Amino acid sequence: MNELLRTLEIEHPIILAPMGGGPSTAELVAAVSNAGGLGSLGAAYLTPDQIVDAIRQIKTRTDKPFNVNLFAGGYGRPTHVDPAPMLALLAGVHAALELPPPTLPAPVPDPFPDQVEAVLEAQPPIFSFTFGIPAAAVMKRLAARRIATLGTATTVEEARMLADAGVTAIVLQGEEAGAHRGTFAGPFEAAMVPILDLVAGAVRAVAVPVIASGGLMDGHDIGAALRRGASAVQLGTAFLPCPESGAAPVHKRAILAAAQDTTVITRAFSGRPARGLHNAFVAALEGKEEAILPFPLQNALTRPMRTAAATRGDAGFVSLWAGRGVARARRVPAGELVERLVSEANAATA
Repeated sequence: MNELLRTLEIEHPIILAPMGGGPSTAELVAAVSNAGGLGSLGAAYLTPDQIVDAIRQIKTRTDKPFNVNLFAGGYGRPTHVDPAPMLALLAGVHAALELPPPTLPAPVPDPFPDQVEAVLEAQPPIFSFTFGIPAAAVMKRLAARRIATLGTATTVEEARMLADAGVTAIVLQGEEAGAHRGTFAGPFEAAMVPILDLVAGAVRAVAVPVIASGGLMDGHDIGAALRRGASAVQLGTAFLPCPESGAAPVHKRAILAAAQDTTVITRAFSGRPARGLHNAFVAALEGKEEAILPFPLQNALTRPMRTAAATRGDAGFVSLWAGRGVARARRVPAGELVERLVSEANAATA
């Protein structure tokens, strides 16, 4: 037991990454927490009422600590991009998927202010965030409710900023991590730091505990991160194939079928850099990046395509988020996976 585990009141240094958009179910969150790790709910795409309901569902399945995650940024004023080229490209995809022609979605306001009010009302034990840092007033309100806070950093500079903001711990996102890059204090290209290097740099720069994430899939990876100074690790891709995960079956099959790392960083699906398996839609946007709309417009525009493709089992037009360790994924229940990870990590550090 280290300081962070005692603070979070969890048994094992294993945290389920908050995977928004479907994979993060109440069943998966509770299974990880019940096994002694920390389950995390990816709530960034949920309405305030859905957040309150999801937290209620989790509490009916576990009396252990769990985490709720939101996007604390990324909704800045978008730069103008002509939507015509993207709409034209999507028109062919929509026709192939038997969808109506694509239409440009209306801009939406940043949902974070209303979402965080729902979090404050429901009072989960732990709250995490990415894409930025909540305002100081919000951080004070979270602290007043004794809600522990975890912020995401992709560089040592961002880790320092989070420490100054008063977070309980910092989730370090290495370049190997699947899904969206959490970079908020500079261009993402300058923040593609391997996770073990990022941990080594951050533990020298900040006094708060750090959590390693990015491409970690087994006990050997966990042991390496802990030896570098991480107090815990966060895994996402490793839990995606679990039966409790709400990831689309086509996504799970793609992960389990991956014989090697074919992941790339792409803005194709959401407008924000994210790591996933290379597929037909990623290829279609290569060399046409100037046509991609900013987040969250691109994300909303491609949602009908992604939903239809997932329903049809067409992996070519689904955002197959995955980290670099994808080829080592295994399909076991989440609680059993936590047990295996703990056993493997103990053996690796013995």
